[in-house]
Amino acid sequence: MSKIQMTVPLVEIDGDEMTRILWKQIKDELLHPFVELKTEYYDLGLPERERTKDQVTIDSANAIKKYGVGVKCATITPNVQRMSEYQLTQMWKSPNGTIRAILDGTVFRAPILVDGISPAVRNWKKPITIARHAYGDVYKATEMRVPEGKAELVFTDKEGNVTKETIYDFECDGVLTGQYNKDTSIKSFARSCFNYALATKQDLWFSSKDTIAKLYDGTFKRIFEEIYKAEYKDTFEAQGLTYFYTLIDDAVARVIRSEGGFIWACKNYDGDVMSDMVSTAFGSLAMMTSVLVSPEGKYEYEAAHGTVTKHYYRHLQGETTSTNPMATIFAWTGALNKRGELDGNLALCEFAQKLEKACIAVIEEGTMTKDLASLWEKGTPNVVSSSDFIAAIRKKIESF
Repeated sequence: MSKIQMTVPLVEIDGDEMTRILWKQIKDELLHPFVELKTEYYDLGLPERERTKDQVTIDSANAIKKYGVGVKCATITPNVQRMSEYQLTQMWKSPNGTIRAILDGTVFRAPILVDGISPAVRNWKKPITIARHAYGDVYKATEMRVPEGKAELVFTDKEGNVTKETIYDFECDGVLTGQYNKDTSIKSFARSCFNYALATKQDLWFSSKDTIAKLYDGTFKRIFEEIYKAEYKDTFEAQGLTYFYTLIDDAVARVIRSEGGFIWACKNYDGDVMSDMVSTAFGSLAMMTSVLVSPEGKYEYEAAHGTVTKHYYRHLQGETTSTNPMATIFAWTGALNKRGELDGNLALCEFAQKLEKACIAVIEEGTMTKDLASLWEKGTPNVVSSSDFIAAIRKKIESF
């Protein structure tokens, strides 16, 4: 059988630890036998980020700008322990945060549903997609530990005019944080959400806490409302879709009572937390798709979870692990499908969709990794290692 050809490369971004091991297995067993992969490769493993002083991360993001589609393996965001373990000269910033800032994108995360694993919330029948603003807020904040004294918020405009607001008169030691966002990024976030809702034909919810953060969160609310009314309202109504705003606490209550089937747009931190809640309630973080979409229509697909450090240490000791590779496989299928769409390569799109169907079919027939076994509702599951799970998917593809 001849392999499917690609005309334009994907940006391939390798990562760390157990997900890096799975990355190679997925390529060797599920991709190379069927597709003549054409990629521009970037290694974002910690040793290479250290060697290049993190320039490789910036280069990978700019490559996505150039080629339009990237696929990324999970990476380590180092802490003090990692600095020692990997002998780093500094705690390099989150690669995801760097790439998101360069692309100015929005992260859309949705669960992978299989028959036989029901959501923990019994009335959820359809996927809930989290749209996470991927810029600013606490992720770009400046922090200080302070002694007794007065803390002020100071702003100097271009003409040198100074505006001051007292934050707090500290009568004891304390802590400060200063965070920001930009109207241009919020507008990009809003348009990405509205466009994604139209493309996927789903209602869009947006939530924040403008009753407390009247200016900060209020700016998000205002920009969403203005853009919706000026650019999207007529199209939404024509397609029978709804956009509405509510406070984040009310949104949480509504989400729990809902049956799903909508996009929930959240500010950066809210989206970080809520995507983990939604994915866990649907089954597993490893059963979650994640795609970063820029306002210019550039796409970066990734797994929503981390590098599975505990399994990696066991792997180094020669133990067989049962790490779920589904999110990483779906990162590849999402990227290949989008590459095929943009290039008019129908065969590539069909392969990506076939691979996803094979993954789901293997689980629905009762073969799965250990993380899903306790959730399985149809008898005794066949719990296998990561390698055997990938092999079962390979066999299933070949049977189609």
